[in-house]
Amino acid sequence: METVVNDHVELNIYQRAKSGNRESGDAYFVHSDDDYFICAIADGLGSGPIARQSAEVIPNVIKDHHDESLDELLSRCNEYMIQKRGAAVAIVKIDYKSQVIQYSCVGNVRFYMLQDGEKMIYPLPVMGYLSGKPQKLNTQEYDYHIGDVFFLHSDGIQLPSPKALLKNTSCLTQLSRNVIETINHDDDATFIAGSLLH
Repeated sequence: METVVNDHVELNIYQRAKSGNRESGDAYFVHSDDDYFICAIADGLGSGPIARQSAEVIPNVIKDHHDESLDELLSRCNEYMIQKRGAAVAIVKIDYKSQVIQYSCVGNVRFYMLQDGEKMIYPLPVMGYLSGKPQKLNTQEYDYHIGDVFFLHSDGIQLPSPKALLKNTSCLTQLSRNVIETINHDDDATFIAGSLLH
């Protein structure tokens, strides 16, 4: 598990390949500067190297264009999926100055956010996957507060009660350990758990 901490966010990042595979068909991206933080998870269709080939398009695109809107980023990623198997993708962007968090996805990469220790935000994902075909995109925006916690994960992780999980853990390390204990390794699994500090 990788830990990232700066003035604004604390993160735990976990990735594990499906049992029997050397490489994961998931990919992730994290970037933070003085104004905003952005992260993404891509779940390539299938598993192994062919799935990885689709998934790793996403970090490569976002790395070069992370200042663009989420819909622009997903459109760019989609263009690179022509002739590839395709991928489910979710992107989260946190603007520190306006204290706004944005989320957009295509496919079954899930996002949860617990506000003020009580209110659960769970935006409904756009079904499908990036494949080069035209996609309906829908960026959703929420205010956030210091201390809010978010959790982004691929479908190799199943959370029976996300709200209870986020509410009943006192720190990111405990949250991450509790999730890791539930992973059955029948699929690639990736998550990014974050806490907003300032």
